[in-house]
Amino acid sequence: MGSLQLEDFVAGWIGGAASVIVGHPLDTVKTRLQAGQGYGNTLNCILTVYRNESVVGFFKGMSFPLASIAVYSSVTFGVFSNTQRFISQQRYGDSNHAPALSDLIVASMVAGVVSVGIGGPVDLIKIRLQMQTQPLIKANINLKHMGLGFPAYRGPIHCVSSILRQEGLAGMYRGAGAMLLRDVPGYCLYFIPYSVLCGWITPEGCISPSPSSVWMAGGIAGAISWGTATPMDVVKSRLQADGVYLNKYKGVIDCISQSYHSEGLKVFVRGITVNAVRGFPMSAAMFLGYELSRKALRGDQAETNP
Repeated sequence: MGSLQLEDFVAGWIGGAASVIVGHPLDTVKTRLQAGQGYGNTLNCILTVYRNESVVGFFKGMSFPLASIAVYSSVTFGVFSNTQRFISQQRYGDSNHAPALSDLIVASMVAGVVSVGIGGPVDLIKIRLQMQTQPLIKANINLKHMGLGFPAYRGPIHCVSSILRQEGLAGMYRGAGAMLLRDVPGYCLYFIPYSVLCGWITPEGCISPSPSSVWMAGGIAGAISWGTATPMDVVKSRLQADGVYLNKYKGVIDCISQSYHSEGLKVFVRGITVNAVRGFPMSAAMFLGYELSRKALRGDQAETNP
């Protein structure tokens, strides 16, 4: 059981790194659409970022999530896998017993809660770095001594030290409430569709699904999860971007209220297209990297429920 735990964490790291590289350009577009100003639709946002910042603009803020993905994805997949096995061991006396739907729900919720503890600060730094080149709106921002157009942060390390100095440790968890409301149900709609779809796609008699089945099931699960998580993702992005130059929102409820009053209900589905589209290749890469590396590490044709 100990070696299996280690393999799950290593496989989670490989899958997570693959998903970050594949998904970060669209993640930048999603963040700009949700928390930025004046971009309009997805295509216009892509063209604007490319015109103003070239290809490099799409990869802003990637070094930090890529460096920290070793912890974030490893823990999420490792916690999910080991919680599921623990439940199976307790309920059925066999850690490899096929999990019931209720088992998957509990394991997904545990993974969601743990992921916020580690992923909250990672997401915050990523969003602050993505958002600091935004046009500054005079009506909302008192620039004080800051020169117009000067970035607030020089890089990830400077960003972390600035937040800790100005906002304290609590500042690193800005938006954590919204992230919990996004990730706990989000992981249920991530791991469960994947497990179910893998079961459907895999022919009877096969111990493990083929790479193409993993890619398809992982991609569909990602599109479902990210699409449905969009409303709380909008709130989380706004709370976390808040603080680059000003503090506009008091909390989750205040952010929802202000966003609704100024922009209507449609604001909560902003970025849903890019979220669903980005969710497919990101999650496909995540699950494929996870499954293939775990199989290689174990050196056998083990069962592939994550």
